[in-house]
Amino acid sequence: MSTHPAAEAHPRFAEALRGLDLDVPVRRFPDAVRTAADAAAAIGCDVSEIVKSLIFEADSKPVLVLMDGSSRVDVERVREELGAASVKRANADLVRRTTGYAIGGVPPFGHVTRTRVLADRALLDHPVVWAAAGTPHTVFPLDPKTLIEHAGGELVDVRERAE
Repeated sequence: MSTHPAAEAHPRFAEALRGLDLDVPVRRFPDAVRTAADAAAAIGCDVSEIVKSLIFEADSKPVLVLMDGSSRVDVERVREELGAASVKRANADLVRRTTGYAIGGVPPFGHVTRTRVLADRALLDHPVVWAAAGTPHTVFPLDPKTLIEHAGGELVDVRERAE
């Protein structure tokens, strides 16, 4: 693992960081860290400190949900939050068309289109969270409040509830 300036990030994401005047270290891993568990193990943090950037399709419109790595999105809660008739996980093609990134490397901001963003409130439970920097090999740390602000996220409760 190596830590470098934003130049290690996907070029579009590095440009987004510059545009936001964010100077964050980007960690690059030799092996892909496509899952929250893989990323947490590589970083040495708890899986709940990983931010998953997930695209859903709500009434045929993409929506980004930011969720901590240890939780699952409750699609019904997302549907209720959006007032949508139906919500489902987006396919890989829609994810790439919406964000400009492939699944496993989608960052929380710096996308090719503007979408509505829902950020689960549990992200605020940590002083620092880690998110993908545009590739399955790169991550960056940021305090969750700043991350959610830059993503344009609305704070919501959309985690699956413990039974």
